[in-house]
Amino acid sequence: MKDIHPIILCGGSGSRLWPVSRSQSPKQFQPVGGAGSLTFLQSTIQRHRVAGFAKPTVVTASHHSHIVTRQLDELQCEADVIYEPMGRNTGPAVLAAAIQVAQTDPDALLLVVPSDHVINGDLNGQILAMRAAASEGRIVIFGITPAYPETGYGYIVDGGAHGGNADLRKVDKFVEKPPLREATELLAEGKAFWASGISLFSASTIIKEMRTYDPETYHTVFSAIDRGEVSEGGLTLHPASFRRATNEPTERIIFERSSRVALAPLDVEWDDVGCWTSMYAISQRDAEGNVLQGDVLAVETENALVRADKRLVAVVGVSDVIVVDTPDAILVTQRGKCQNVKKVVEVLRDEQRPEAVVPLSKDYLWGQSRRVMRSGNFDMTVIKINPGASIKIDPMPGRQLIAVGGDLQVFDGLQRQDLALGERYVLPPSGRTSLTNTKSDFVEALLVTLNSTLDNQIQRLGAHNA
Repeated sequence: MKDIHPIILCGGSGSRLWPVSRSQSPKQFQPVGGAGSLTFLQSTIQRHRVAGFAKPTVVTASHHSHIVTRQLDELQCEADVIYEPMGRNTGPAVLAAAIQVAQTDPDALLLVVPSDHVINGDLNGQILAMRAAASEGRIVIFGITPAYPETGYGYIVDGGAHGGNADLRKVDKFVEKPPLREATELLAEGKAFWASGISLFSASTIIKEMRTYDPETYHTVFSAIDRGEVSEGGLTLHPASFRRATNEPTERIIFERSSRVALAPLDVEWDDVGCWTSMYAISQRDAEGNVLQGDVLAVETENALVRADKRLVAVVGVSDVIVVDTPDAILVTQRGKCQNVKKVVEVLRDEQRPEAVVPLSKDYLWGQSRRVMRSGNFDMTVIKINPGASIKIDPMPGRQLIAVGGDLQVFDGLQRQDLALGERYVLPPSGRTSLTNTKSDFVEALLVTLNSTLDNQIQRLGAHNA
């Protein structure tokens, strides 16, 4: 029997897990159990690194290339990576992965899995049991027995026995995020399952179905692959071609319309960890029912989740709360009301505040950047460059560089200059400046960007004093 190729969908912003999850550093790249634990993406990859599964294919955004590469390297896991120049939902993403795998094996079996769920139980055994059905042309979608009437999940309604396979069911209908009354009725009927987002089929099957139900997306994704850019890190889809693909999920394009779809109930513990209340539910709790991560002191506190980053967080006399501390933002909310955290993110985006998008620290292939101060007049960022690595700094008026940890080589396009510890360099206002760490250890530099008005004032003052 063929090995199954995991197709790991690594998109989404996870706004309900703000402030840890942000659009440029979303949920799937965050540790599941706090600092030092595997991330959601890494946990998903490790789950299927067993017999019966081939190397994974990861589909992610182009601007996440550095963090995907680093997290794969940490696992010492070889994977094929497809980079999307812009998000087009799961339909085009799954098709791109299917086409890529089909180039070497058109009948390969594909397991589509989200990268940000927590699953406990014999998931792989139940998936492997469906290989024959998928090889015969079935699209097997996996459902979870609902524990309560959740309004944030989609539902699959059981349509009865499916032929001679006792483990497969027909699909009566799909219900997308129903209101509470309808969700309660679905549970009372006992025929509905939560849609897990996990599905199994052959590459040839999903390609044929896409060509049938959305021929335009079928052709545009093929073009995006043919005209894409192949590099050591993976395949970047051609932007102009991929942009024309339908911005819809696989469920809507194919699953809700195809006669090939069959339901397979899963007997596992599953959570999509869509908010901090879910994070509390999946975490190990102490005798007081608390989940304490990081340097936390809890006094007369029960049933709380408190997550500290770089400093001590103390909570006294509170219960049923969520407290999440990060270097530039703190979230305090009640358990059970965390779905509304996304409203905070919407306000931050409307006000164009960086806290909605960018964390203070960001990892790159060349090293790390960490913003230490920002005001209306200036921005100060510490740049940490790996040994032998280079970066290019975009030109902006009023940009200066100070070497604060080791020596740097600076190249402005015309000449090279060594910048010793403590020395300052004013970047030219035009043309990108290259910084290279020629040493065998990390090098740090402080990048200061003044706004144009303040920079002009300083220049005029300097000219007057001269």
